[in-house]
Amino acid sequence: MTVTLVTSACGAPPPPQRAEPDAGVDLEAQITAFTSTLDQRRHYRPPDSHERTAIADGVRLLLDGRRRDAARQLDDYGYTLTELTDRPSGRRFAEVAEVAEVAEVAEKDGEGADRARGWGRVYVELSGRPKWSVQVPHPVADARTEVPAARLIRTAPGGVLVLAGAHRMVGRDGTEDVAHRQDTVFHAVVKTLGGRKLPGVQLHGFADESAPGFDVIASTGAGEYGRADGRAFAGALRKEELRVCRAWARQCKLAGRTNVQGRAAAAAEVPFLHAEFSRSVRDDDSRIQKAVRSLTGLAKRWQ
Repeated sequence: MTVTLVTSACGAPPPPQRAEPDAGVDLEAQITAFTSTLDQRRHYRPPDSHERTAIADGVRLLLDGRRRDAARQLDDYGYTLTELTDRPSGRRFAEVAEVAEVAEVAEKDGEGADRARGWGRVYVELSGRPKWSVQVPHPVADARTEVPAARLIRTAPGGVLVLAGAHRMVGRDGTEDVAHRQDTVFHAVVKTLGGRKLPGVQLHGFADESAPGFDVIASTGAGEYGRADGRAFAGALRKEELRVCRAWARQCKLAGRTNVQGRAAAAAEVPFLHAEFSRSVRDDDSRIQKAVRSLTGLAKRWQ
């Protein structure tokens, strides 16, 4: 069953509008249908500070279980809050998405690209109190990083997925690269999660030739609060026969030391892992599943 929470014109939220019972949706397909619209031609408008704060506040209300208040807050800023059931797992999620982006994916006529601002989406698993996050700052640009993220939140309870809404190369001044800017909705939401002490893992991708001999580069970013979790994660990857460069034990390329979400986590003294997966891993579904199993073990540590 899909439930959309909307607000009325007078500001008071009516009862949730309920669709007829159905078989639910495939969450991975839902997410990849969205990311398939993200390319370098897509529009991106940087949010101002008020917009960033307002949307992060809407997510905060959702995390507090105040879904009607969250829906009203988000609706004021062009976002819709939809509750849905993932058909393969049976888990329920809240989807926070731009109205224009939802229309674009549904219509597939390209008109939404001019209306959407490219600020991204958030998915919250609803079985209980959120306890961890998975972050995808470069969907499509780091090809298929959204796939293990989608599979992770449907596998392990208590997850929040924060998904960027624009290709990292869509602009010429770097305004869309959310992993290296603090003035984005993506960063505002992730910082809100860190302020609630939710540990997080951020997924990236690298070309095989960038770090030959390795399948995964694992790092704690700018801080060290995720060191024990990183060791456990690296051990799980090795059991899956994936070759890991552990940035806390040796020099590794692409360790994410300048990642701004990692810096915010370090300031908040919250565990943060920066995980880079090779193109060979991301192109092989069986190896993606190995990564997902390792990530699931990490999420369970955080539950």
